[in-house]
Amino acid sequence: MGVAFGSLALLGAIGVFLVLRNLPDTGDLASYTPPLPSTVRAADGTVLTSYSRERRIFLPYKDMPPQLIHAYLSAEDKTFFTHSGLDYLGIAQAVLTNVKSLGSGKRPVGASTITQQVAKNLLLNNEVTFARKIKEAVLARRLEQALTKQQILELYLNQIFLGRNSYGVEAAAQAYFGKTVSQLDTAQMAYLAILPKAPSNYNPVGNHDKALARRNWVLGQMAANGYLTTAQRDAAIAEPLVAIRNVVPVKSRLGDYFLEDVRRELIAKFGETEADGPNSVYGGGLWIRTSIDPFIQKAAEKAMRDGLVRYDRARGWRGAAAHIETGEGWAGRLRAVNLPTGYDEWRAAVVLAKDGGSARLGFTDGSEGTLPSWGAPQVLAGVGTPALQHLKVGDVVPVSKAADGTYALRQIPAVSGGMVVQDPHTGRVLAMVGGWDARQSSFNRATQAQRQPGSTFKPIVYVTALENGFTPASIFVDAPYCVFQSRSLGKKCFRNFGGGYAGAQTMRWGLEQSRNLMTVRIAYSTGMDKVVATAKALGVGSYQPVLAIALGAGETTVLNLTNAYAQLFNAGRAGTPSLIDMVQDRNGKVIWRRDTRKCTDCNRADWAGESMPRPGGKPKQAIDARSAYQIVHLMEGVVQRGTAMNLASMDRPLAGKTGTTSGPTNVWFIGGTPDLVAGLYLGYDKPRNLGGYAQGGTIAVPIWRQFGEVVLKDAPKMPFVVPPGIRMVKIDRRSGKRVFGGTPSTERHAAVIWEAFKPESEPRRTVAPPNPNARRTVRSDADFLRNEGGIY
Repeated sequence: MGVAFGSLALLGAIGVFLVLRNLPDTGDLASYTPPLPSTVRAADGTVLTSYSRERRIFLPYKDMPPQLIHAYLSAEDKTFFTHSGLDYLGIAQAVLTNVKSLGSGKRPVGASTITQQVAKNLLLNNEVTFARKIKEAVLARRLEQALTKQQILELYLNQIFLGRNSYGVEAAAQAYFGKTVSQLDTAQMAYLAILPKAPSNYNPVGNHDKALARRNWVLGQMAANGYLTTAQRDAAIAEPLVAIRNVVPVKSRLGDYFLEDVRRELIAKFGETEADGPNSVYGGGLWIRTSIDPFIQKAAEKAMRDGLVRYDRARGWRGAAAHIETGEGWAGRLRAVNLPTGYDEWRAAVVLAKDGGSARLGFTDGSEGTLPSWGAPQVLAGVGTPALQHLKVGDVVPVSKAADGTYALRQIPAVSGGMVVQDPHTGRVLAMVGGWDARQSSFNRATQAQRQPGSTFKPIVYVTALENGFTPASIFVDAPYCVFQSRSLGKKCFRNFGGGYAGAQTMRWGLEQSRNLMTVRIAYSTGMDKVVATAKALGVGSYQPVLAIALGAGETTVLNLTNAYAQLFNAGRAGTPSLIDMVQDRNGKVIWRRDTRKCTDCNRADWAGESMPRPGGKPKQAIDARSAYQIVHLMEGVVQRGTAMNLASMDRPLAGKTGTTSGPTNVWFIGGTPDLVAGLYLGYDKPRNLGGYAQGGTIAVPIWRQFGEVVLKDAPKMPFVVPPGIRMVKIDRRSGKRVFGGTPSTERHAAVIWEAFKPESEPRRTVAPPNPNARRTVRSDADFLRNEGGIY
C-alpha cells in the first residue's frame, strides 16, 4: 500500500510539474507592463493617430481616485489588502456551491481574487479547467511576492476589458461617459466596477435595468464596507444611469498614406505585437514624431484632389459608384459601402426616390436631402444625356452640399496619382499624397507606383553632362537622330514630343524646351554608362545604359525622383528621404533618431553668448556642388521661359522640370524653391492614354501651382545660393556666346542672361584682328588681358 501511495504521489508531482513548468518566474512578473497604443505626432506636436488593437489609456495608481478603487474592491475583492493572493474562505464557499449544482448544467462559480484575475488576464486564458485554476493560484502567489498591492491594482485597473473596446478604467470612463476618471462621480465609478465579469450583460442601453440594479448593489457594498455614508449611498442610488452613445471616434484622414508608410516602417524596426519585443508598434506605447507638416499636407491633398477632379470632369459621368437595397436598414447598408469620398465636405448618399426633375437622397446618419436637376449637370460618358436621367433608386453616389441646402452630384475620379513634398536640406518628407483616398486603395502611388518619369529624368542627363566637361552654353543639334541597336532590334529613330527640328541650340535651350533629340545627343556624347551611374548615385534607380533611359523610359517612384531633385537643390549633397524624426518608448526614452550626428554641448544647461553648438560630420557629395547649381539654374529657365512658364507669374525663384511619357500615360512636374521641393505625377493605375492634349505643363504644373500658392504665400523669396567656384557670365541666350553689353534679364524673350560656369569653362572671347579674313580665339580672361595690354 505504501508503494502504491508513493507511486500516486510521484505521478501527482509529475502532473503538477507539467502543469506549472512554463509559468513565468517572479522576475518576469515584476517587469511586466500592459500593452499600450503607440501615438503618432506631426512635426508640430499635433497627435495624428494611434496604432492599437485595444483602446487603452494607462493611468498610474497615484492618479486613480480613491473612491474608484473602493468601488472595485467592493465589487470584486473586499479583502484584497489583507489576503496573500488567494481567498481561502471564498474558495471553500465556491466549492460548496459547485458541488450543490452538479448536474444542473450551470457554469461553475469561482472565487478569484483581483490578484488571480490579474494572473488570468495577463498570462492565461479563459478555459474552465482544473489545470488553469492551479496555474492561476500559483501565479497569484508569485504576483504577491513580486509586486506591491498598489502595483497589482494598477495592473488590474489598466488591463481589464470593460466593453466598448475599452481596456482599463480611463478608456472606459471616456467610452461610457465622455469624461476622464477624475471627473466621474461616485455612481459612475460604481457602474464601471460592475463591468469586469460581463460587460455585455450590463450594457447601459440594452440592459439598463439589470445594469442599474447591479450598480446600486455595488453602492450598497461600498456603504457596508465603510467607504460611503448612508446619505452618500442613497444620493448615488438616486442618480439615473445615463451613458453616452457608443460611437466610433471620428478619425481624421489627413495624411493617411503617409501614416501607413510610417506604420510599415515602424513594424520593420520594432515589430508588430508584444511577442516581438517591449517596443512593439501595437503594444509598446511608443511616441513617434514624424516629419509631416499638417498645413503642407492639407495643401498637397487639396491640390491633388482638385487636379484629379478637373481632369476627370471633362470625361463625363460614368454612373453610380455602388448600388444597395433601400428598404429598412438602408442607412447601415450605405455605411457598409464605405465610399471613398476624398474631400471632407463630400458625403456618400443613396437615391431613395426620384420625383420629376429631382431625387431624394439618404445619408449614412439616416438623414435625407434633395438633389435638384441643376445639381447634376454632368452628362453620361459616351451617351450625352443628363446624369440625373440615369440615376436609379438604390444608386450610391458622392454629393456635396450647396449653399441653399440642396446637394450636387459628384464623381470619384478614375485617374490617380502621387505627390511628395520634401525639405531639400534634410531629406525630411513634409507631405505625401498616395492617391485619391486611402479607403479606395491602400496602394501608395507616391512610394510604390513604378512609373516612367519622361522628361523629368532629363536633368539627370544634363547634370551628368555638366559633370563631364559640357557647359550650359554647349551647342547640340536638334535634328533627326537614329541609332543601330542590334541585328534583332534594328534601327531606332528618336523624335521630339511635338515633332519638328530647331537646328543647333544651347544645352540651356534644349532643357527649357524639353527637346528629346538634343537630350539623346547629349546622353550619347556624355556616355550612357555615366548617366545611369548618376541616376543610381541620386537614388533614382538602377538602369541599363541604353539611350531610351535618357528620355525617362526607366521606371521610378515620385519619392525617389523628388529626392534626387532635393539633392540637386541642396548643392549636390547626398540625402535620403525620411518620414520619422524620432521614436520614444513609453517612458520617454529616445530609442531611435533619424539624425545621428553628434553635437557637442547641444544639451548644455546654459548659454553665455558663445558660438552656438553645431552638429558634427561632413555630408557626402552625390554631385559636385557647382554642377548641381548649374542644373538648378537651367531649371529656373524652365520656369521662366520653358515648359513650366505657368509658374513664372508666381514671381519668386523657382526651378523645376515637366515630364510627359509616351501615350501620353503619365504627366509629371517636380520643382520648388531653395527650401522646398515637391514632385507629382498623374495617370491611371493601369496605364492608358490620358488624351492628346495631356502634358506635364498643362495638367501637372497647375496642380503644383495651386499647392505652391498656398504653401509659399508668406514664405520669403530666397534665391538659390551660388556655391564657391561658380562664375556668373553674361551670354546671348540663343547662341551661348559671351556678350559685354546689354542687361541680363529673366524675361521670357530676354536676349542676354546670366549663365553659370565653372572656372575656365565660360565661352571664349572673340576679337577682330587687323586681317578681317582671320579670327583669333583667346581661351580665358587672363589670356585676353595679357594680349590686349590691360583692363578693358
